[in-house]
Amino acid sequence: MKRVDRLMHQAIADRIFPGGVLLVSRDNRIEFFEAYGCADLFSGAPVTKDTIYDLASLTKPLATTLAVMQLIQESRLGLDQLAVSVLPFFLDPLMSQVTIRHLLAHSSGLVDYRPYFLYLRQFPLKERKEQLEKMLTRERLVNVPGRQVLYSDMGFMVLRWIIETIAGQRLDHFLSEFLYHPLGLKRLFFIDLKEQPCNENIAATELCAWRNTLLKGKVHDDNAFVTGGIDGHAGLFGSAVDVARLISVLLSGFKRQSSRSFFTSDLIQVFWSRQTPSGRALGFDMPSADGASCGQYFPKTSVGHLGYTGTSFWIDPEQSLFVVLLTNRVHPSRYNVGIRRFRPLIHNEIMVNMDLSI
Repeated sequence: MKRVDRLMHQAIADRIFPGGVLLVSRDNRIEFFEAYGCADLFSGAPVTKDTIYDLASLTKPLATTLAVMQLIQESRLGLDQLAVSVLPFFLDPLMSQVTIRHLLAHSSGLVDYRPYFLYLRQFPLKERKEQLEKMLTRERLVNVPGRQVLYSDMGFMVLRWIIETIAGQRLDHFLSEFLYHPLGLKRLFFIDLKEQPCNENIAATELCAWRNTLLKGKVHDDNAFVTGGIDGHAGLFGSAVDVARLISVLLSGFKRQSSRSFFTSDLIQVFWSRQTPSGRALGFDMPSADGASCGQYFPKTSVGHLGYTGTSFWIDPEQSLFVVLLTNRVHPSRYNVGIRRFRPLIHNEIMVNMDLSI
């Protein structure tokens, strides 16, 4: 793995990201695990193997999707159940056709993004979540449900609302109760902005103009931040080790290797199956034909996801292999996009070193 190590050091030198943690596992054994660079350019704090990162959109597969899976496993929710059967508040008649499957596969017809925070920040914090949900009910679909894939933060905001309605508790509390706490994942959590600041070893993200501060221990995503830090599309923080532990549980369940799996193998297989020609599974991404971030050697059956802040994971279920790459590439600015070139390179090199570049 010397070439992999050199690529990570070169990425730091080339300022692709200030710091990062790379973890590679195969057959329940860690093959590579190193920390690089700086967690905070202003304080000079180094990255350690325990550094916690803002996981951004990894929240979608590692939090929201798993909460949906739990509700399905408990027979409290169905994949093809209509969203309006839980939330009968939407104004667009087309929303009556949207299923949980559509929301997970980004084929609901909801738009990709809205800067809700610009409107919501005028309200007191305690009122913003309710105001957000009112705004979601007024959204007009841009496509007929199931016709086209459009990656949508809004769909996962709706899923968070559905989960909380059925579970009767907040998303983060539900996840901690049934999954994170039982697994001992102390470095995988949401940060409630209404509570005391988090003093953990957290990597800094952006110098945010509208918040007038360096973001550290506060979610980078504007829409998640404005409602308190907890939502279905963003808000999860975690270390590479705890992300890896969670992936290991899913992978063991998928391959029927553990009697203590939280999800049945059949359910995981459904969620890790390609749903649309565009490459989406349910809550997870899959390699696309036009240049995937996991490079050219991960098979088409792989699943993973990217996070805007510079985070990612990719799983090859066939080889019981996964790669976790956590960086703070948005520190100090989101306009550094060099990681787009770097991600395929590092994943290709890992697969070459693992003799899987066939």
